[in-house]
Amino acid sequence: MRFSCSLPLDENTPGEFHTLGGIAEMVQAIDRAGLDGVFVTDHPAPSGRWLAGGGHATLDPFVALTAAAAASPRLQLQTHILVLAYRNPFVVAKAAASLDALAGGRLILGIGTGYLKPEYAAVGVSFDDRGAITDESIRILREAWTGEPVQHEGPRFTARDAVILPRPPRAEGIPIWAGGNAAPAIRRAVALCDGWSPFPVAGVVTKTARTDELSTIAHLKEKIAYARAYGEEIGRIKPLTICMGRLDGDALAPQDPAGVAQAIDAYGELAEAGVTWTTVALPSPSRAAFAENVQWFGEEIAAKVPR
Repeated sequence: MRFSCSLPLDENTPGEFHTLGGIAEMVQAIDRAGLDGVFVTDHPAPSGRWLAGGGHATLDPFVALTAAAAASPRLQLQTHILVLAYRNPFVVAKAAASLDALAGGRLILGIGTGYLKPEYAAVGVSFDDRGAITDESIRILREAWTGEPVQHEGPRFTARDAVILPRPPRAEGIPIWAGGNAAPAIRRAVALCDGWSPFPVAGVVTKTARTDELSTIAHLKEKIAYARAYGEEIGRIKPLTICMGRLDGDALAPQDPAGVAQAIDAYGELAEAGVTWTTVALPSPSRAAFAENVQWFGEEIAAKVPR
């Protein structure tokens, strides 16, 4: 099991977190704790109503992860998730390839379709077409990262001779992990991507959006079985990386030592089901407290979960 830790940059009152020095300090704490990666979320233009109801503002993911890359030469850099349909795929290809090149090939592009209709309206993209736009965009990213001229004629994007440079350092390009629990999201991950990132959900995500429930190991195993069956159906050979946080929540800190054994068992259950990466978010009342919590998590939990 490999661990990717959230950078606490989605505070509505950013204070000490939204500085280059602050990001560097937090990333280096994650590195020292022996975790494997850092991740950030994506909301370029959320509604005020959503923010007031418990939503979170974010830094631009490519900017934030560039700062993270400079602070650690080792950690993987993950978008979890980038709402791909919000942006032109050629612009995404350029931004991702640039970050990946500067970081020496450490970017994991976690993508998804999102669920906020007002945000789709703000960026001028059809909410109802988000799935088709995402699929077309993934295909464009794959072709663009070869460094060769892209010739694409699709329902939404057209290119006659577009070249995206720099080329990502890895020969296979940048890994793409598709998020989502519903069958179309799973099929997208299996058919077009390198990994799948389901989300622990018990029914409603927000007041305005729903996704498939995923609240037990049994649910997860059913969906993994579906992914594997679909992979066999379409002839997929490459194993599918699966990244998922704990089903029982991951808000642990040294003040809750009784939860350590439970957390270790929960990660073991995920691994037994087929999960190879997991996400964790730790309390961050201050940068110093976050660094302490990360170190505690690395020593007391991550180090005791089989890799």
